[in-house]
Amino acid sequence: MNLCILAAGKTVTLAVTAFTLSWTHSVEKTGWQEDWTVTPSGLEVIEARIQGSGAGMEPPQGAVLRDGWWTYVPKVGIQPRVVLAASGATGGGWTLCTVQGCRELGKAAGGAIVLEPCAQDGSNQPR
Repeated sequence: MNLCILAAGKTVTLAVTAFTLSWTHSVEKTGWQEDWTVTPSGLEVIEARIQGSGAGMEPPQGAVLRDGWWTYVPKVGIQPRVVLAASGATGGGWTLCTVQGCRELGKAAGGAIVLEPCAQDGSNQPR
């Protein structure tokens, strides 16, 4: 599977089956991380971590504190795509890391950034 990243009218293709998405909460200034897998059906979140708690970011019931992070498995199904806002007002964007390295997305204000599996026909275009 490949992950397609659509931003500013362009598509970037990453040959990966898993990635970690991380960001800093705009109000509390604490870290969030989510581990995702890329499947033919969509994107599946496997685990999430919150570095603290506060306004609108309480760890869910069953979360476990491990090395300073509240760790839990989100109760959401497979998502056909994940849409990230890029307000430019948070001082940073989203960091997407794979085995190939990390890249920052949406640091400056702009249109939405869409993550989704690429088409399986080998075209490396979004489904």
